[in-house]
Amino acid sequence: MMKDIKRITNGSPYQQYLYSYPHKTTYRPLAQPTSLQEAWSREGVDDLFLYMHIPFCAMRCGFCNLFTSAKPRGGEQGAIVKSYVDAIERQALQFREAVPHARFSRFALGGGTPTYLEPEDLQRLFAIAKNLFGMDLKITPTSVESSPETASLERLTVLRENHVDRISIGVQSFIDEEVRSVGRAQKREEVCQTLTNMREMGFPILNIDLMYGLPGQTQERWQYSIDEALQFAPEEIYLYPLYVRPLTGVSKLARTWDDERVALYRFGRDYLRARGYEQVSMRMFRKPLARTDDAPKYSCQEDGMVGLGPGARSYTRELHYSTDYAVAAAGVREIISDYSARSDQTLREIDYGTRLNEAEQKRRYAILSLLHIDGLRYADYRERFGGAVQEDFPELALLREAGLCSDRDGALLLTDAGFERADAIGPWLHSEEVDALMTDFDLK
Repeated sequence: MMKDIKRITNGSPYQQYLYSYPHKTTYRPLAQPTSLQEAWSREGVDDLFLYMHIPFCAMRCGFCNLFTSAKPRGGEQGAIVKSYVDAIERQALQFREAVPHARFSRFALGGGTPTYLEPEDLQRLFAIAKNLFGMDLKITPTSVESSPETASLERLTVLRENHVDRISIGVQSFIDEEVRSVGRAQKREEVCQTLTNMREMGFPILNIDLMYGLPGQTQERWQYSIDEALQFAPEEIYLYPLYVRPLTGVSKLARTWDDERVALYRFGRDYLRARGYEQVSMRMFRKPLARTDDAPKYSCQEDGMVGLGPGARSYTRELHYSTDYAVAAAGVREIISDYSARSDQTLREIDYGTRLNEAEQKRRYAILSLLHIDGLRYADYRERFGGAVQEDFPELALLREAGLCSDRDGALLLTDAGFERADAIGPWLHSEEVDALMTDFDLK
């Protein structure tokens, strides 16, 4: 049955941030668990992405629905963090033993907030990458997420000593009142000092996250935050819309503000473009000079990803897997505790995830390609799947007719209107099976 394009053109532009497909809420206990060795036996393993997930933060922001726990430090809580890092190392060892020939060409620490860890624990993670997986961090693109309150000079020094070339910092706003409105305690002076430190320490790529649609935010305030970010000449800027999601601190606001968010998005997009940034996706803007053939890919969307930690997803072509998923604090703590207590035997087994048949593999490729600046290239799709994407997904013609994408240079590319509604286009392209699984997921 052909999809209804009015769901995109007449509905809210802000339906779901699709950073991967299928969403983690489609994962379930596997009917037939498998071993790491079996799962990776038919995969190319000489160019993998290693991702370590650190599910700890200094605070839980009101808009956050990530898999993270706030303030597990000091006394018994400090032991929780140490036990977690131990489990990361044990899981890494089990993967290395199961897939001994795996080679990694990209590395990222995400979260949560990796810089929440003590410097010695950060060093342990880099040691795992170097000593266990044989990564030469001098030449391996490496990214780390951080926050103003955790990116101390001592921690930043650890990152630079390990040749981290991309650091991302979630600022959201340079106006204290705005960040307080979504449950975040940070001071502009602290943010600016942290950014100054990052620039002075010479990180090649600095990414700053900003957020629009915050309570009381005006265009003038939005421009102020963008201007403040530009003072530090970031190679990348992400512009995120505020979402109100279930079980988050701002879900009680019970309001809609689509028109406000669209207006702020358009202003930010045009403002950054006028200052030399190119738009890569709905959210990502970068300086053209920051784009090189060997630049790291931080989409975390390509097949061939090995995720360590309970919040991390791993991707092969046919199997996506992780642990259970939660948003509420109690559910997250329980999953972290269970992960840290897992035996080596269970760390070698995959028992939770989703299997992708050929149709879902095709859909995943089409969706993730279309939502990126490079677009959905017809020849690449045919080479990978042996058929025409237009025949497999006739609904793409509706996007073209609606002015949301266009054909250019052998690819289907989003127009400005398409990028603006990317958070509606992505969910619109879901399969019925994926939508049903997401609807039936019991969010904890």
